[in-house]
Amino acid sequence: MSHSVELIDVEQAFGDVKAVHHFSAHIAGGEFFSILGPSGCGKTTLLRLIAGFTEPTAGRVLIGDKDMAGIPADRRPTAMIFQSLALFPLMPVWENIAFGLEARGVPKAQRRKRAEELLELIALPGYGTRMVHELSGGQRQRVAIARALAVEPQVLLLDEPLSALDLKLRQHMRAELRALQKRTGVTFIYITHDQSEALAMSDRVAVMNAGVLQQIATPQELYANPATPFTARFVGETNGIIGTVRGLEAGLATLTTAEGRFTGRAGAGLEDGERASIFIRPEAMALSRIALPNSLSARAVSLEYEGASAMLRAVSEHGQELLATVPNRQLGEAPQAGEQIWLSFQPEEALILSEKGAAA
Repeated sequence: MSHSVELIDVEQAFGDVKAVHHFSAHIAGGEFFSILGPSGCGKTTLLRLIAGFTEPTAGRVLIGDKDMAGIPADRRPTAMIFQSLALFPLMPVWENIAFGLEARGVPKAQRRKRAEELLELIALPGYGTRMVHELSGGQRQRVAIARALAVEPQVLLLDEPLSALDLKLRQHMRAELRALQKRTGVTFIYITHDQSEALAMSDRVAVMNAGVLQQIATPQELYANPATPFTARFVGETNGIIGTVRGLEAGLATLTTAEGRFTGRAGAGLEDGERASIFIRPEAMALSRIALPNSLSARAVSLEYEGASAMLRAVSEHGQELLATVPNRQLGEAPQAGEQIWLSFQPEEALILSEKGAAA
């Protein structure tokens, strides 16, 4: 059985610098849980706290309901895959996979048998006698995962393991990692700054910024209902316009901005009169030749073809940069660069969030 992980009001300080502030989360056994955020936000520090390489300044780390205080890394039911993979170049693949078992005194025949089983699991049967330099980047990635799984961890910790791969291979490995996690049932805690990785693979995602937890939710919930301005701006493309709340009614809010008055869904805790931003995803923006409710006058700047659709970049009369997704079927009606257009949206497809205490 895989173990749950619970972080209770965890803090980590390095001298005067606080890397993690009051972080709490419950990660279910068998869950694929990602921690997403920009470089320096504290996500790798959290992973090291779970692994036992660092003790928290405050708070508690529980794995399988057992407090990990004072328990060193080599006695925790975890394994970690680093960005560098750290495979041994002078060992054949099977010995790389079985290295942790050798350290535990497992006999050679048993180690070899377990390595071959894991090679089957990662779809590399017959690769046991190959050397690391004979493998592709994706194959090395899988061998690193097999080596981590050989010691039968209850929790697998992954620190940006795909960052060194090219785009196509990263996309392929995302699917493989997700499938492997489902086959093994091991709890995966995955660190990344790449939102597409987190959204594609995870059951739930924690978004961090400057050491502070912004939101924990499913990928769909994060995209559709971000809880903070940072999450709205960081997860996916969006249009954000700042202004002042001038009315709240029936779950909707009105925002007065330099671009005009707009209505959208009211975020939690929104108050009349405060500074806030309205967020509209590019796919919610509709092209129009006339002014409509909730519309902005803009000048088309460029149209970037992306295959299934195109991204229209425009700028408003007051200098606000705007994005709108144009489906293929509407490409013939798309404006030319320099053309004046209107971009409009429905209130239910926009979200107004307080900027109070928001971290940029």
